[in-house]
Amino acid sequence: MGVATAIKNHSVMSIVSKCCALSLVFSIIWCAPVAAKKNHSSVSVALEFETIEWVDLIPQADLAALLNPPQIISEIPDGSPEDIFGDSLALAVEKAIGETQTALSPEDRAYYSALVSTNIKAEFNNKHIRIPGFIVPLEYNDDQLITEFFLVPYFGACIHVPPPPPNQIIYVKYPQGLLLDALYDPFWIEGQLNTDIIENDLATSAYALAAVTVKLYEEFEQ
Repeated sequence: MGVATAIKNHSVMSIVSKCCALSLVFSIIWCAPVAAKKNHSSVSVALEFETIEWVDLIPQADLAALLNPPQIISEIPDGSPEDIFGDSLALAVEKAIGETQTALSPEDRAYYSALVSTNIKAEFNNKHIRIPGFIVPLEYNDDQLITEFFLVPYFGACIHVPPPPPNQIIYVKYPQGLLLDALYDPFWIEGQLNTDIIENDLATSAYALAAVTVKLYEEFEQ
């Protein structure tokens, strides 16, 4: 199966759902999958927005590394305790490496590096985009509306499990504020994307976005 086919059939986040040593392990399930659809038109402030997918934000080298997990990771059975519980998986990988006392191969090092990568695709700087995702609130205004948040590709990121790579997190500013009824609701976000690294206690993002439009995912489908 080629890379393009793999990405079409599976989010890159689900492909790397079994990972990672070095204290960053994903335990990722797409409870409410969000796939970008390319045929939307927008009338938001007369701007033209390009619909993108999360995988579009990952540099090719990082993507290739994520699609080539170490054998130790690949051999962990689906649904096993090590697969489900991130800390157990990290310990299992570290133990296996320690027992064999073998140095990590360049491919394995590239994989682990990609899991925490701040590498970006420069062509997205200052680009007007539309992307679907889930909201992790960061700041509220006096009316308890969310004005700053992380946008992430799957539900629960940065909260219930270790965060995705920084190049799979977008820091969003939305001054007019958003009322969020449930964290598991996916949204479409439109705005200008920039390649800025934002560090927060929850996570680090390699992209930032000044949002123009924030709508529930279903609303864009109507």
